[in-house]
Amino acid sequence: MSEDWENVILLSVDALRVDHLSCYGYHRETSPVLDELAEESIQFTNAYSASSHTREAVPALLTGKYPDVAINSEYHLATDTIASELSKRGFSTGGFHSNPFVSRAYGFNRGFDVFDDDLHLGQHKLIALAQRALDKFRNRHYARAREINERSLKWVDSLDSEDPFFLWNHYMDTHGPYEPPGEYATLYADHGLSARDAQSLYQRAIADPESITDDERRLLINLYDGEIRYNDEQIGLFLDELKQRGLLEESLVIVTADHGDAFGEHGYYEHPRYLHDEITHVPLLVWLPESKNETVDAPLSTLDIGTMIQSGSSDYLLNELAADRRIFSQVRGEGENCHLRRYAVRTRDNKCFAERDTIAGTIEVTESTDVKLHQELKTHIERRVSVENDGEAENNEDANEEIERRLSALGYKE
Repeated sequence: MSEDWENVILLSVDALRVDHLSCYGYHRETSPVLDELAEESIQFTNAYSASSHTREAVPALLTGKYPDVAINSEYHLATDTIASELSKRGFSTGGFHSNPFVSRAYGFNRGFDVFDDDLHLGQHKLIALAQRALDKFRNRHYARAREINERSLKWVDSLDSEDPFFLWNHYMDTHGPYEPPGEYATLYADHGLSARDAQSLYQRAIADPESITDDERRLLINLYDGEIRYNDEQIGLFLDELKQRGLLEESLVIVTADHGDAFGEHGYYEHPRYLHDEITHVPLLVWLPESKNETVDAPLSTLDIGTMIQSGSSDYLLNELAADRRIFSQVRGEGENCHLRRYAVRTRDNKCFAERDTIAGTIEVTESTDVKLHQELKTHIERRVSVENDGEAENNEDANEEIERRLSALGYKE
């Protein structure tokens, strides 16, 4: 199947910023499991997402393509995924998550034999309605990591032991509103918040960031860190289960994030349509059956993850990443800025940001630490303009009802 592994396990965490993990130097021990995993993995210190929010970042991660190729103008998947490619090679493929933006309603089940997006679509209508009512009563906006683990392990156990598999788990716990469960609510904070208060504070931080006091900012960070610690523990329990089944030693395991979250550093919270480090610099740990404890500071894009998986060997990561690589990111504007496209280029030491106005047809460099990168970024933008994908996809009205409710709870809707 491959030179270095039999199975591929991709664990992505929503809104997990790299500098809040202790294995990346954070002052709190938020990630003891990942810290230990990093000691046996290839740890990348300069990995950047191809975009800054799920609708563009996850498609790029799953396809290895820039968002303007991976999705169309309505954010529907527009090309094959890693799952599609591995399926052709005889891999069983399973995806488990709870983010409406990358659900089957947008075509993200493509290439997956089993795709559980937690939307309960396709079930009996009365069951679906009852589930929605219960979720609303419980203020449940997504499936917790424990649930994602249980569902994915059940699928793994159903497979023929001789067949290789590709498994993608995407965890939502670190996404706002920050409501760490049980003891994690007060792990770093003096007190937790009710579900309603947590959602109210989170949505106010998005809508009116200037209203957030220093104490409220600290509380948001403390609760966010509690979510990270919970998610870290659950990843550890998941890896333990794989080890008990004898699967870990024959699998490639990748841990990363689709993007990070901001806490007022640039005048905003959450992860709006910008490309600053707080929301694009992501963790990346690559664990191989033959333990390799290495740290790589060559710049890397989440697009490279798909290339490495499909190459079937870790050599791509260890031998072919030049230290002077250019890493590009992009994001579409939204709302009154929907006509804007923002871009960034990063090297190991420098970066440059630019903005394209699709109405005026202009490209403006907005921030730079290296004049030499200006033209490189403009050239890249011109290439991206030529390949923008404006295709349409079918709509799914049954999915939209549930998606609208979940997105509102997650802070995406007014």
